[in-house]
Amino acid sequence: MDELRVLLGDDHTVLRQGLRKILEDQRDWRVVAEAGNGRDAVREAIELTPDVAVLDIGMPLLNGIEATRQIVRRAPSVRVLILSMHSDQAYVTQAVQAGARGYLLKESAGSELIAAIAAVAAGKSFFSPAVAQVVFDDYVRSLTERGITDRYDALSEREREVLQLVAEGKSSREIADVLSISPATVETHRTHLLQKLGLRNTAEVVRYAARRGIVH
Repeated sequence: MDELRVLLGDDHTVLRQGLRKILEDQRDWRVVAEAGNGRDAVREAIELTPDVAVLDIGMPLLNGIEATRQIVRRAPSVRVLILSMHSDQAYVTQAVQAGARGYLLKESAGSELIAAIAAVAAGKSFFSPAVAQVVFDDYVRSLTERGITDRYDALSEREREVLQLVAEGKSSREIADVLSISPATVETHRTHLLQKLGLRNTAEVVRYAARRGIVH
C-alpha cells in the first residue's frame, strides 16, 4: 500500500484535529476527509473510498452504527473502525454486526490508534483490551447459560486456520485460495468449528477470536 488514506468522522472538532495530527505524523498516512456527522461520513466514504473510516459511535444525524452499515454496503472496500466511549458488550455487538472491523475506546485512542488503524487496514480486527475483556466475560456467561464450554482445544489444526481467516473477514473463496482447498471444504470446516465452539455466526466468530487473542 503506497499511501494509507483515512476518513475521520466525529462531531467534536478538537478531537478530530487531535486524531488528524497523530495520523499525519505517520509516514505515508493521509487524512483525506473529516466529517462532523454520520451522513457526511457516509457521503465522503462513498465518494473518496478511503482505506479506513474511523467513526465515532455517537455522531448526530446518523449514528456510527448506521453509518457503518451504509458504508459497508455501499463502499465495501472501506474498512470501518469504531471509536467510542462505551465499552458495553451491546455496543460492540452492534458495531460488529454492522460490519465494523474494530472497536477502539476513546480513552485509549492516543496510544492504540495507530495499531488499530494499521490492523484494520491490513484486513484484521482490533478491539481495545478493555472491550475484549468485557465481551469475553459476557461470552463466558452466555456459554454457561447455554450449557456450553469453550472447546477451542477440540478444534483441528485446519479448523483453527479457518477460524482465524473467517475472523479476519475473508470470504470462503479467499480462504480456499489461502489454504489451497475447495470453498465447499471451507464451509465444512466452518460448520464444524461453529458447532464445536457453540457459535452461531460470523459476528460471534470475530468476537471469539478477539477475546482469545487470535486476531488483534
